[in-house]
Amino acid sequence: MASSSCSTCMMNKSSFAPRVINCKKELMFSYSSLVDKLPVHRNSFSLSADFSKSRLLLSHEKSVKWKQTQQLPLRNSIQCWAVETQSTPSFTIGKKFQLDDVIEAQQFDRDILNAIFEVAREMEKIEKNSPGSQILKGYLMATLFYEPSTRTRLSFESAMKRLGGEVLTTENAREFSSAAKGETLEDTIRTVEGYSDIIVMRHFESGAARRAATTAVIPVINAGDGPGQHPTQALLDVYTIEREIGKLDGIKVGLVGDLANGRTVRSLAYLLAKYQDVKIYFVSPGVVKMKDDIKDYLTSQGVEWEESADLMEVASKCDVVYQTRIQRERFGERTDLYEEARGKYIVDQNVLQVMEKHAVVLHPLPRLDEITVDVDADPRAAYFRQAKNGLYIRMALLKLLLVGW
Repeated sequence: MASSSCSTCMMNKSSFAPRVINCKKELMFSYSSLVDKLPVHRNSFSLSADFSKSRLLLSHEKSVKWKQTQQLPLRNSIQCWAVETQSTPSFTIGKKFQLDDVIEAQQFDRDILNAIFEVAREMEKIEKNSPGSQILKGYLMATLFYEPSTRTRLSFESAMKRLGGEVLTTENAREFSSAAKGETLEDTIRTVEGYSDIIVMRHFESGAARRAATTAVIPVINAGDGPGQHPTQALLDVYTIEREIGKLDGIKVGLVGDLANGRTVRSLAYLLAKYQDVKIYFVSPGVVKMKDDIKDYLTSQGVEWEESADLMEVASKCDVVYQTRIQRERFGERTDLYEEARGKYIVDQNVLQVMEKHAVVLHPLPRLDEITVDVDADPRAAYFRQAKNGLYIRMALLKLLLVGW
């Protein structure tokens, strides 16, 4: 808490050595406002005449907003500032989840990611040892899928049922729902939320999930919005990397394939930027290179990235080779561009030979010919384990959004 954290700090002479605690929130404060506005003990502090301001690293229990209100004629010319406190993430059992919806990867920070992964590990135990779990008994999940899906839709439905909940599903909402009659997405969402407690939606338009979340009162999970994002896939990808490699800081990741249209690699790049000393390689045909918004974001976050045309060289350096298919459905009538991109980068036995022994091959699936079938037998082929991890991550998200920590 802000008060207890501040009261442990000592200020003397011209130096100030705050006790550094978990969170990285950094603020400016003045001594007089700290004493006058917060419930701390004055005798916890000593202050020299030439001290006016210092910096404080605050624990994640409370964050403080500071704004100058007016200068008061205090001795030693110390200014008085107003303070406003607000709660920040708490992962206490029974507390509400910090997010109302899951729309994009930028919503998550490291603390929330670590907490979600811990819940996912608990979900794995439930799936294996407690098949009759009733955590979500009485809750209904609606799945609205305007694009085809196997793993995402079935893993969400399996997750809900394994926790005792029920499912309302539309396998092809683009053709077999009132959308085919011209109903707007907003009207569909307003209708469906009247029948369910949470909506999981895949849509062919980027930004559709945000529109749905803005419309709905109940939680909305983005299960992929066109070439935009796929945040739950990114969560399970990072969870898998941690389980397979044993760490997330200091890793090298090669993103391969359709990087322009692949929502999975976009979301994954956003999440990898949360970790330290990560390097990302982009390997793709020229017509489907990673877009500049992702590159600019990584640069702004201090993440090193590099474009390469040499898959073999990148694979020899990486802890993770993340292969994706060239998505024909994103090319429209430009089949010539699709054929130009398809088959250029294939993970096969030759690639495995240059990879490190600890490295892994991931793929969001489905695959076509971009990973040869004979790779499956190699222990570094982790994509089916990756798909299984999707069940645990989605069980965790449903539990958190509906009943909290």
